[in-house]
Amino acid sequence: MNISESDRKRHWETVYGNKTAEETSWYQLFPRLSLSMIARAGVGRDAALVDIGGGASLLVDHLLDQGYRDLTVLDISAAALAQASSRLGQRAKRITWVEADVTVYEPSRQFDLWHDRAAFHFLTEAKDRKRYMTVLRKALAPGGQAIVATFAPGGPQKCSGLDIVQYDAGKLGDELGPEFTLQEQHQERHETPAGREQLFNFFRFQSLA
Repeated sequence: MNISESDRKRHWETVYGNKTAEETSWYQLFPRLSLSMIARAGVGRDAALVDIGGGASLLVDHLLDQGYRDLTVLDISAAALAQASSRLGQRAKRITWVEADVTVYEPSRQFDLWHDRAAFHFLTEAKDRKRYMTVLRKALAPGGQAIVATFAPGGPQKCSGLDIVQYDAGKLGDELGPEFTLQEQHQERHETPAGREQLFNFFRFQSLA
């Protein structure tokens, strides 16, 4: 089903209001592939990184552990961000937390690396995908990189009760446009906390602009 911005927010506030991060299907104690692709992107520890739909993900914890100093987490759900902030304790002060729907986000700065394992594949309407890509282009510094993970062909067709869109490299490249070049791609079989398998594709693109 297609949902509006207000419905999206209501949905995710309900999800995170009723579940801990560990109870969600996308939970990863150690986001190995995201971390290895960020490392291969070659950005410095002082580079600006943003995690789109980061919510209560533990990615930011590991990035702090690895010495990254300029981290932003954006999520539509205040409850998700509150979970992550509470988990990090005093370290939460080192993160910039942004409560926003990425399709209408107005970035006040640019980032060297954009990471999204959570948001893009939920955008089933072309107008929302276009808005997302407009925000990405505004937010990404010249020559910046975008790591986007989506459900893969053959993977789930729904997640959290919502329809999703599956992507291979060609389909995602068409959405990004010719100003982005594919640097690497990998497939991951993610096992949910309930023991189900989900097939993801991870892509790293670099902006030519």
